[in-house]
Amino acid sequence: MSKNGEQSQRLQAVRIAMEQIEKQYGKGSIMKLGSAPTRDTHLSTIPTGAIGLDLALGVGGLPRGRIVEIFGPEASGKTTLCLHVIAQAQRMGGTAAFIDAEHALDPQRAQAIGVNLDELLVSQPDTGEQALEIAETLIRSGGVDVICVDSVAALVPKAEIEGEMGDAMMGLQARLMSQAMRKLAGAIARSKTVMIFTNQLRMKIGIMFGNPETTTGGQALKFYSSIRIDMRKIGNITEGEQVVGSRHRVKVVKNKVAPPFRFSEFDIMNDAGISYSGSLIDVGLELGVIEKSGSFLRFKGEVLAQGREAAKQMLEENHKLAKEIEAEIFKAVERKRTETPKRGRPPKEELPS
Repeated sequence: MSKNGEQSQRLQAVRIAMEQIEKQYGKGSIMKLGSAPTRDTHLSTIPTGAIGLDLALGVGGLPRGRIVEIFGPEASGKTTLCLHVIAQAQRMGGTAAFIDAEHALDPQRAQAIGVNLDELLVSQPDTGEQALEIAETLIRSGGVDVICVDSVAALVPKAEIEGEMGDAMMGLQARLMSQAMRKLAGAIARSKTVMIFTNQLRMKIGIMFGNPETTTGGQALKFYSSIRIDMRKIGNITEGEQVVGSRHRVKVVKNKVAPPFRFSEFDIMNDAGISYSGSLIDVGLELGVIEKSGSFLRFKGEVLAQGREAAKQMLEENHKLAKEIEAEIFKAVERKRTETPKRGRPPKEELPS
C-alpha cells in the first residue's frame, strides 16, 4: 500500500471515530479547533484597573472563562484589586458577585473604588460548602461576568463549624477545594466567567532551605488556576507625617495565557484604591512615552509637572491628557511587540522516499 493510501485510511478512521463520539455525546462534543464555529480564538479579558498589571498579564487583563488566584500577606491589596476588577466589569455593562467569606467587605471603600453597590451581588455564607455552591449556581446561570471569593482561607468546612474548638480536622479544606475545582472548572470555561479566589499565606514548619511560604486550601487551586498573582506591599506613601497610601508590587507567578514571571508596581491610595494616573506614569516612564528630566516629567516635549505626585494630580484632573498618554502607551507596546523577533519553527524536512 502506498504512503498516500495509508494516510487516507487513517484520516477516514479519525472521521468515523469523531462521528461516533458526536452520536454518543452530542453535536460539538469533539471538533477541530481551527474550524469550530463556536470557538473564538481571541481571548476576551476584563481590565484590572492598573495598566501596568494589565501589560504584565500579557493579554490586557484577567481572561474570561478562567480561574485566577490572588495571594499575599495581610494588607497587601488583594481585596482592593478584586473590587477594581468588579468595577471595571460593571463599567463594561457586566454583572459581578462578591462572596464575602471573611465577612469583612467595606461598602464605603468599594463605592470609593468605583463599584456600583446597587448592582453588586453580595453573599456572606456560613460555611465553605455554602459559598462554593452559591458560586456554582451563579456560574451555571451564565449571566455573571466576575465572581470573587474572598478568601479561600475563610472557607470553613461544615464539619469544622459543627465540631468542637480543639478538634483536629486534617485536610478537610483541601478536599473541599479539590472537589470544587473539579466541579467548577468546566462550567467556568463555558460561562466565560472570571472566577477570582483571594488567598492568604501560611508558613511551612521546619523548612531550612527554599521559600517557607505556602497558600491555604491544598494544591488543587494552584493546578486549576490559569493565572496566579503574588501581591506584596513594599512601602508607604506619605504627605508630611500622614500615610495616604501604599506602594505595591505584583508578580505573575503562573500564566497559562501569556509568558509568566512578569512584574508590575502601582500605588493604592487610602481614599480611592489603585491610582490609575500613577500607573500611567510608571508605565510611560518605562516605555519612554514620558521622559524625566531632573525632577520634571515631560510628554511629547511639554512639561507635565515637577515631581511624580504633582504629575499624578494633574492627570487625575485632566482626563483627556491621561487618555492621550494611555493611547501612546498602547502604541509603544504594539511597536515593541512587532519589533521583537519571533521564534519560528524550522522548515519541514521532506523524508527521503
